[in-house]
Amino acid sequence: MLDCRGLACPQPVMRTKELLDAGGVETVEVMVDNKAASINVSRFLESRGFSVQTRTGGEDFTIVAVWDSSKEIDETEPPEAFTCATDPAKLLVFIRSGTMGRGDDALGRGLMKNFLLTLPEMGPDLWRIMFVNSGVKLCIEGAEALESIQKLEKSGVSVLVCGTCLTHFDLLEQKKVGETTNMLDIVTSLQLADKVITI
Repeated sequence: MLDCRGLACPQPVMRTKELLDAGGVETVEVMVDNKAASINVSRFLESRGFSVQTRTGGEDFTIVAVWDSSKEIDETEPPEAFTCATDPAKLLVFIRSGTMGRGDDALGRGLMKNFLLTLPEMGPDLWRIMFVNSGVKLCIEGAEALESIQKLEKSGVSVLVCGTCLTHFDLLEQKKVGETTNMLDIVTSLQLADKVITI
């Protein structure tokens, strides 16, 4: 077992390379304490002809790799190429209205529905969607875009809905998706996000 917990990038990959360079290694177990290191070490081992599985336990990741003679070895990339993977960026979508744009409300509602339907294309970077002001009306029973938002939440995207706004519009009991939230959560989320898209 190679314990690389607490080691900063690129040390987990470099330590794994040192172990392989010693020769005669057919099974490798590497323990790291962050997802980025887990991704990097796994990719490196796969490039060197190993079949890889990752187990998680608490904060730790254990990469178990077994030599697979049927796999092609790619030594063209140096170990440094496997030290740049990071966790997905935290992308926050901040929705302030039930419509997208101004001018024609019917068009705006249709655009918003299509926008929410297409949001999964942002991939794993999509971290949180926050609804405030009349945007909370998208999260209530009967809303056209409700199903799209529920699917996003089920996929792991955090959905926050302003409680003050729901109360103002007398919609608190009709909310069907997301976590009712407050201004402290809103401000903290904006601070934690790597990028904010405001609609």
